[in-house]
Amino acid sequence: MLRRDLVKIGAGLSLLGASKIARAAPAAAPQPTAFDNNTVRLIAQKLSKSAYKAPQQSLPSAIDNLNFDQFRGIAYKEERALWHGQNLAFDVEFFPRGFLYRPRINMNEVVDGQSTPIVYDPDMFTYPDPMLRVTDDLGFSGLRLRNAINTPNVMEECAVFLGASYFRAVAKGQNYGLSARGFANGTGDPKGEEFALFREFWLEKPRPGVDSVVIHALMDSPSVVGAFRFTIRPGATTVFDVQSSFYPRTDITEGGVAALTGMFYFDANNRNHVDDWRPGAHDSEALQMWTGTGAQLYRPLNNPVDLQFSAFQDASPHGFGLMQRRRSFHDFEDLALNYEKRPSLWIEPIGDWGEGAVDLVEIPTPNEVNDNIVSFWRPKQAMQAGHEYAYTYRMYWGWDTPWPTDLARVGATRVGAVTDHADGRMFVIDFTGKPFENLPPNAAFHLVPQTSTGSIKNVVVEPNPEIKGWRTTFEFYPGSAKLAELTCQLANEQGPISEKWMYRWTP
Repeated sequence: MLRRDLVKIGAGLSLLGASKIARAAPAAAPQPTAFDNNTVRLIAQKLSKSAYKAPQQSLPSAIDNLNFDQFRGIAYKEERALWHGQNLAFDVEFFPRGFLYRPRINMNEVVDGQSTPIVYDPDMFTYPDPMLRVTDDLGFSGLRLRNAINTPNVMEECAVFLGASYFRAVAKGQNYGLSARGFANGTGDPKGEEFALFREFWLEKPRPGVDSVVIHALMDSPSVVGAFRFTIRPGATTVFDVQSSFYPRTDITEGGVAALTGMFYFDANNRNHVDDWRPGAHDSEALQMWTGTGAQLYRPLNNPVDLQFSAFQDASPHGFGLMQRRRSFHDFEDLALNYEKRPSLWIEPIGDWGEGAVDLVEIPTPNEVNDNIVSFWRPKQAMQAGHEYAYTYRMYWGWDTPWPTDLARVGATRVGAVTDHADGRMFVIDFTGKPFENLPPNAAFHLVPQTSTGSIKNVVVEPNPEIKGWRTTFEFYPGSAKLAELTCQLANEQGPISEKWMYRWTP
């Protein structure tokens, strides 16, 4: 999936449509059926016992080869939004099919325990070319959720579900950036990755005065079927409460739960082969983790020469996420893409997730067009066919982690050549945060660095008044090594006072 295309689509460029779906006979009124919180789970469980069958993807010739500009030119009529004008906190618009988004995705509205299919109508849209308006019962490819997230009484999109099992959201004042996925399977595997698909949605109509909305989704793929219940609360931090159940058709050894997908092109830690006028370009700058034992870890992202796969073993994790800490325009200097306004996304597991690992996949990219960063929770034990696996978690789309810390935090990671030593690399790491508040004049800190191979020399720790923090520098000499795992923590006489910085160096 092209990430820039999805960003533009999800940024309100007038392209969708929505309301009701006619199944067999367009003139026949859809009939409601009973619906409750177990309905999608039961559908998923039953579906997993049969072979995978892909949803309809054929399109009429007039729209069979839409380009991006034609697709985004098919504009949704705002007045046709589901729940429009009903004095509710939300309304919903739907995407047309075409371009990269060919599968027909069924949509349903749930009111008072009754589910009714949402009927497609070509006149939900306006068209840049009359030839693009076809009267076939096309259905939809995805949805956008709207809320007065920034300005009272002004509806703006706050979340989008579009393409495979991808979805994304923003907090107040933010632009779209990284995405989430319902499931990851085989990510980074040379044999190829399987992309599951949200093939049907059920939208619960919210009651007046309620500031949350519930969306159910059925996920399907050749290997696994999933049932999701999302409770969405937009705001200064937009929160998704997620209940997910998975029913594998086959044994899955490389499954990923609560998968996050973003882009890291370059920053001060890696400008290799980058000729760009900006200081940086990325949706996320680091993988951050809070382990089951309470350790707080910070792993800057990289755009490697070769694909890199990292696994951080853990048990009962407190949380993890792809984070964007740089929040100044001058960190990116990009008037169009506003990377400083991209959300961080933190995953908080609910309940005991047992043993497993937070996996990180870093894929080489020559530009900022494609997603190249994936992270997820991988259970230690394989998912077995015929079993049920349930995971509940909370997603925080916002400006930072949802919890404060007394530890110093990494403010920046910079990497460059060592003067007069072509075989060395200079690491410059800034720390900011609570430990540096109200320091006595004789305050002193030291750095505790480690490397899996090679050597570290000339460690320096000094105040950095420009950030009201401290700067640490050291030289790393890899020798003949082709890969090294570096770590460090800032400490005083009592012990570490910072989160643990972790870095994978490759030539």
